[in-house]
Amino acid sequence: MAPSNEATLEQLDVARAEGDAYRRAMRAMADEEGAVTAEAGDLVIGFVNEAAEGMYALDGDRLVWREAAQDANVHLEVVVADAGDGRFVPGLSVRLELTRDGAPVLATELPFLWHPFLHHYGTNAVVPDEGPYRVRVRVAPAGFMRHDPVNGRRYAEPVEVHFDDVRLTNGRKPSPDAEPRGAEAPSARAGRVA
Repeated sequence: MAPSNEATLEQLDVARAEGDAYRRAMRAMADEEGAVTAEAGDLVIGFVNEAAEGMYALDGDRLVWREAAQDANVHLEVVVADAGDGRFVPGLSVRLELTRDGAPVLATELPFLWHPFLHHYGTNAVVPDEGPYRVRVRVAPAGFMRHDPVNGRRYAEPVEVHFDDVRLTNGRKPSPDAEPRGAEAPSARAGRVA
């Protein structure tokens, strides 16, 4: 990353600091959950799994807690960061495939998931057992526009990484008994910046 008409050296330092924070979160995830990472093209891609879990989703204009599907027994997560500055890369098409001994077990698109600690792409899924599996992650070229004639030529090629002999955590996370706000979460507080 170099200074340009879109970003000064000081602004690029701010981006790197944001990336450093995301990398610390990725390391913490690796320490806690056993994540694996690989660099490919302009990206660093990490994979981790845990027990299936519930999440909030919009239902019309209301947030509603949804438990994981009854048969879901694993939550698959992929983190995607810029290899240069370390920041999370949003808005990507991320596909995950599991195979065992060359035979397909699962193929799924991973949507973006907001997380209070580490934004990622992920989904709950059903797998036959803990494995081991071969995990293949494919990230399509980014469809979003890029600022900056100096630094903007990135994310234009598809990337693919493999992680071999991965064991999956099977099970289900317990959900909170009661949400203090009820089933409906409040709307965003307009005009407030933290």
